[in-house]
Amino acid sequence: MDLKTLKNIPDLSGKKVFVRVDFNVPIDDEGGVRDAKRIRHAIPTIKYLLEKGVSQIILASHLGRPKNNEPHLMTNKVADKLSDLLGQEVVKVDDWGEGGIPEAKIVMLENIRFHPAEKSKNEAERDEFGKHLASLADLYVNEAFSNSHREHASMTSIPKYIPGFVGLGVEDEVEKISKAIESPEHPLVAVVGGLKADKLNAVHNLMNIADKILIAGAISYNLRKLEGYNIGDSKADDEGMSEMADLAQGIINSDKVELPIDAVVADAFSEDANTKVVNIDGIEDGWMALDIGPQTREKYADILSEAKTILWFGPVGVFEMEAFSEGTKAIGKVIAEADAVSIIGGGDSAGAVKKLGLSDKMTLVSTGGGASLTMIEGKELPALAILKKH
Repeated sequence: MDLKTLKNIPDLSGKKVFVRVDFNVPIDDEGGVRDAKRIRHAIPTIKYLLEKGVSQIILASHLGRPKNNEPHLMTNKVADKLSDLLGQEVVKVDDWGEGGIPEAKIVMLENIRFHPAEKSKNEAERDEFGKHLASLADLYVNEAFSNSHREHASMTSIPKYIPGFVGLGVEDEVEKISKAIESPEHPLVAVVGGLKADKLNAVHNLMNIADKILIAGAISYNLRKLEGYNIGDSKADDEGMSEMADLAQGIINSDKVELPIDAVVADAFSEDANTKVVNIDGIEDGWMALDIGPQTREKYADILSEAKTILWFGPVGVFEMEAFSEGTKAIGKVIAEADAVSIIGGGDSAGAVKKLGLSDKMTLVSTGGGASLTMIEGKELPALAILKKH
């Protein structure tokens, strides 16, 4: 995408810059930040702006999914954590109404989703809120790739009123994902896991560019069910599969697509459940598939070891439970060791890679599962489309 970047701004000195970040980080019971990865991700852009002499940086983020402006979703602790990481004061702003905001160098606004217009389905309401936010600054920067598939006021309305650009992190993610899609080195192998049938849209688009697509997780057993196999009590997205039946059948019939040939099954969704390994035609009623089996692991690993570009979206089993983590461990290990460009598509995949201690072995661990999947589907991200050069 031909996006306007920070490097396209000839002079930042003295400018007030509104930066939409994604500081939607996990919070512990005391309100502290459990994992600051997303905060750290924005620091290069913040430091770049400071080095270029901006007069003020106004940061805004959502945190969680507030329903009634819950106190534990306020951004106080997020501002404190950023302050610690930067070694510089970050002033938290509770209200930026008629009184404006203080003249501090870096300010952090309250949870942007506390304002009902942020996610309003009415574009005029979003734009009115966005216009007010735009009035606080001279320039807008999107440093929230993970939310760029959303048409929210702080994502798509603000740059209607002031010049908008992408931050360094967004620029890097878009560039790497775009290259992996548009001009990959082959063989290109995609691993797609998870439950929701809507991932089939991404699989369908991948069939145009990938050499092999390895499907696992609940979505793969749903496809096996369409083939006529009994999947017992395995998780099912019957409604989603029904709506996409024709697409699903085309995927099943593709010689590019591989599905599990065996599975680790359990008699309960529990770490302490009874487990066994069965061939794909051996899943019985009362049992559920929670991980790929050893034959599938070996087959997938052999294919991945030959790849030059790898895209991974979704763990291949319930990796949070040790008993069902072997498939995800095997896939993660072979990707980390492969002589390939490796793009990990955010969300649970990123969590799995982090848990395995493999994040630094990957080319890119995306900050946004939904946003990166949207790109894989060949769709435009609305919050980036508005920041194109032309």
